[in-house]
Amino acid sequence: MVLPEKTIERLSKYRRVLITLNYDQKGYIYSHELANLIHITPEQVRRDMMLIGYNGTLRRGYEVNKLIEKINSIIDGNTVQNVALVGIGNLGRAMLNYLKDKNRYLKIIACFDNDQNKIDKMCCGVPCYSINDAGKLIKELNINIAVLTVPTTVAIEVSEILIKSGIKGILNFTTIPLKVPSNVYLEEYDMITSLEKVAYFTQFNK
Repeated sequence: MVLPEKTIERLSKYRRVLITLNYDQKGYIYSHELANLIHITPEQVRRDMMLIGYNGTLRRGYEVNKLIEKINSIIDGNTVQNVALVGIGNLGRAMLNYLKDKNRYLKIIACFDNDQNKIDKMCCGVPCYSINDAGKLIKELNINIAVLTVPTTVAIEVSEILIKSGIKGILNFTTIPLKVPSNVYLEEYDMITSLEKVAYFTQFNK
């Protein structure tokens, strides 16, 4: 069964806070405690737990370690997926540094760029290749996912190269909306829109 997008988002958030709790040696957590940590309702937590087939107890709630393991099995599937970061500018480098060790099942193994000063060199411990070689290398290295941090002027062109090369998932950090075929999953994150949203609502916080 394929879970809804919003459920996967919440499961990822649950896991992050649960890992922090685990470090603090907290063995169990109630639905209302977990809900408070990520600012949702306890009812939503319970619905998500029912959807993934995980049950707690009335007396103690959810066992933290076992819930983490359950979420791991759903999100990661115990299979490593190879990731490429495309576009090694300031944003690309920042994203590479942030993402490269965050999840052992998501392994960033390549970068692509068109800058000759970056090609065939290491960037944050990851080899950088020419975007012209993406078609060959994505297949050879079995890369399934691409993080797109290229300039907006080339975002559509580069995304088409990635899709033709066999990429099945794209995380788009450019401000250009992309069109992808049905067999490619697209997640778009527009930081400018997010900042403008924060700025708008900040006006009313007096």
